[in-house]
Amino acid sequence: MVINEVPNSCARSLSGVRASARRQIQMALRESEAIVLRTYPLGEGDRIVSFLDRAAGRLRGVARGARHTKSRFGSTLEPLSHVRIWYFERETRELVQINQCELLESFMVMQSDYSIANFLALISEVTESVLPEREQAEPQFRLVLLAARAIKNQAAIPPVLAYFTGWTARLAGWFSFLGQCAKCGRAMDGEPGFASIGSSGILCATCRQGWMTSISPAALAAGRQILTGKLDRFLKEKYSTDTLNEISEHTLNVIEHHAEKKLVTRQMVATINNY
Repeated sequence: MVINEVPNSCARSLSGVRASARRQIQMALRESEAIVLRTYPLGEGDRIVSFLDRAAGRLRGVARGARHTKSRFGSTLEPLSHVRIWYFERETRELVQINQCELLESFMVMQSDYSIANFLALISEVTESVLPEREQAEPQFRLVLLAARAIKNQAAIPPVLAYFTGWTARLAGWFSFLGQCAKCGRAMDGEPGFASIGSSGILCATCRQGWMTSISPAALAAGRQILTGKLDRFLKEKYSTDTLNEISEHTLNVIEHHAEKKLVTRQMVATINNY
């Protein structure tokens, strides 16, 4: 009796095909809108990309060959680029594999302005700091785009920064309505409030603790409008730079406290904007 055996080379080839098929099944190709937050060099020609997926939240992935001169990614991985992204994701891997990006909107040109570049870097750093990985965060996605587009349309930095940091803290649950005392419920109109960076509420002068930080009536009024209105309406108001910076300083303190880290870009923005 003759037995037909499969040659070793064929057996290895079949095994490789099966393994490749299993990898394709395990790695699902996903497509989504995303905002590039930051990138980091990896090896000789690759990049690790931190990005905010509109549907899946904050992710990190590897863009192979992204640092090469003729990279297929081109300028799509610049900070805050709004892109359509395709990536492979495997459940057992922390990093996704970025396959392709298509540029939807770029903010690269305006970053030639030093103050704007630092402000946009702060937006990226804040977003990275407050969002856990792989948790849906579409409201923050829309907020980042809203702030970047406002600056692109030549809005001043102080009101956009106050609006962005106020809403970022609000979305995280760290900053609440500023119209009444969080302890006794008394309305606070035309009087200062008192705050702790570890608590979302504002207290009146009667309920305050001695160590709390004072917030001026003008800053409370600005904060109320931030949390109850749209950015375009807020930009039409004539709040002083000192008032806007007071809101930004408080909300950034709150963000740093809860994120348990100092924001590297904060000092640069503060120096430029004098707060």
